[in-house]
Amino acid sequence: MKGIKRLAVSAAIVTSLAACNSSSDRIELPVNPPPPPPPPVVDASLRVIHAVSDAPAVNVLANGDVAVAGLDYAESSARLELPPATYSVAVDALLPGDDTLTVIGPVDLALEEATNYKVFAVGSVVADSIMPVVVTSDIEDITDGNIRLQVVHAAAAAPAVDIHVTAPDDDLTAPLATLDFAEFTGAVDVPAGNYRVRITLPGEDTVVFDSGALDLAAGTDLVVAAINNRFAGDSPVSLLAVAPNGTFFDVLDANSKSAVRVIHGVSDAPAVDVLVNDTIRLVEDLSFPDFTGYVNVDPDEYNVKVVANADNSIVALDADLDLAAGVFYSVHALGSLGEGEISPLVLMDMPRRVATEAKVRIIHGSFLAPNVDIYVTATNDISDAEPAFSNVPFLAETGYVSLAAGSYVVTVTATGSKDAAIGPVTLDLEANTIYTAIARDGEGLTADFGLILMDDFVQED
Repeated sequence: MKGIKRLAVSAAIVTSLAACNSSSDRIELPVNPPPPPPPPVVDASLRVIHAVSDAPAVNVLANGDVAVAGLDYAESSARLELPPATYSVAVDALLPGDDTLTVIGPVDLALEEATNYKVFAVGSVVADSIMPVVVTSDIEDITDGNIRLQVVHAAAAAPAVDIHVTAPDDDLTAPLATLDFAEFTGAVDVPAGNYRVRITLPGEDTVVFDSGALDLAAGTDLVVAAINNRFAGDSPVSLLAVAPNGTFFDVLDANSKSAVRVIHGVSDAPAVDVLVNDTIRLVEDLSFPDFTGYVNVDPDEYNVKVVANADNSIVALDADLDLAAGVFYSVHALGSLGEGEISPLVLMDMPRRVATEAKVRIIHGSFLAPNVDIYVTATNDISDAEPAFSNVPFLAETGYVSLAAGSYVVTVTATGSKDAAIGPVTLDLEANTIYTAIARDGEGLTADFGLILMDDFVQED
C-alpha cells in the first residue's frame, strides 16, 4: 500500500508540472532591453580668415589636401563641416609663377564635436610674424530676438585697443573689452537693434575707428575682426564681419574718404587746373606728363573740369564723377587738345602692397598709337616672344599683374608688329611694391613716345 501511495503522489506531481508547462500557460523569462543608440555625432564647423595684409592669396591644406583655394586678404572661406578629429593644417602662400611657400604649419588642429572654429591667419610677412589665431564658440541656436557677436583683434599694425559697442547716439562708456593683437572676446548674445562700434586706445576717448550706426537684425551671428585698413582715410583699421556660412563684408570707418589723384596725359595741352564743382581748386598748374599725389575728398558726386591754367574759361575736360567711400582713384586726362578729343579715364587703384611680389599695371594712354602689344621679357629680344598683353586699345589697361622681384624688359609695339614703339625699357622690380606705367605720346604730339612712371617708380620723361 505504501508503495502504491508513493507512486500515486509521484504521478500527481508529474501531471501537475506537465500542466504548468503547457502551451496555454508558458513561463516567460525576463529579457534585458537593447541599449539606446548613441547620440549622433555633431560635426565641428571651420572657417579660415585671411588677415595678413602684406601677404598674397593662400591655399589652406588639411591632411595634405587643398581644402580652401585662393583665399585673399580680408576674405573668409566658406563654412566647412568636419567630423571631430585632429587635422594637420598648413597655409601656403601663392607666389608669382605658380610657386607656393608654406607660411603656417603644418600644425595639428584638434576639432571637437559641436564647436565653431574660426582660424585667423594674422601677422606680417615683412615682420616674419605670421601665425594662426583659433577663435572658438559653441554651436547653438540664438535666442529669439537676439544677435550674437564675437570680436577679434587681427590688425597687426594696431596696438592694444578698447572696443566700445553702444547704441548709435550713446556716449562712450566702459569698453566691451580691451584687446591686444591676436586676442578675442567670447561670443555674446545681445538684443537685436542698432549698434555702433568704436575703437579707442586703452583708457582714452579719442576714437580711431567709428562704424557709424549698424542695423543688426534678429538672428544675426557675426565674428567681427579689426584688420589693417586697406581703404582711403585716416583710420588704421577697418572691420571684417564674417557670418556662420562664411559670407563676409567690410565695415569702413564712418569718416572714410575718397582719395583722388590726377594725371596730365595730353601732350599738346598746356598746364592745367582741376576744378571741382566749379568752386574747389583741387589741382593747380599741372603740366604734361606730371601727376599729383592722392588728395582726400568726401565721398560724393562731383563735377570735375580740367581747365587751362592761364585761362580757366578754356575747358579741356568736363566730367561727372561718383566717388565712393574708401576708394582710391586715378583720374587720367588723355587724348589731344588740338584734335578736340580729350577723354577721362578713371581707374580704381589698389595700393595694398604684397611682400612676396611686385604688382605692375600698364595703361595705354597714347592718343597717336594704334592698338598695341605689350611684351614683358627677360631680355631686349622679342623676336620669338609672345606678347604678355595683345591688341590693347587706347584707354585700356592690364590690371595689376603679380611678378616676382627682378629685372624685366618692357617693349610696346603696334599690334602684330615686332618693331618697338616704346622701349625696350628695363625695369628693376622689387617685392612689396606697386608700379604703374602709362604709355604716352611725345611732347606736342611730335616727340618720341614714352612712359609716365608712377607709384614706386621714379617718374621719367
